[in-house]
Amino acid sequence: MTTHFITAEIDLQETPVQLQQEIEAELQKRGEPLRWAITRVDRDRQIAQVEAIVTVDSDSPASL
Repeated sequence: MTTHFITAEIDLQETPVQLQQEIEAELQKRGEPLRWAITRVDRDRQIAQVEAIVTVDSDSPASL
């Protein structure tokens, strides 16, 4: 198992609940999130920048 620091851009959603669900779904594609935070919001582009720490099994295709 390894840990990775990742960043992702997520489209802003209509509600905070939808935004959280979208963030968690995107992070799950990259590993198991340990923690994450929205670090920047671009209102013009309607994008939230998310930074996260995820764990990935060494045998997982996501770790390649």
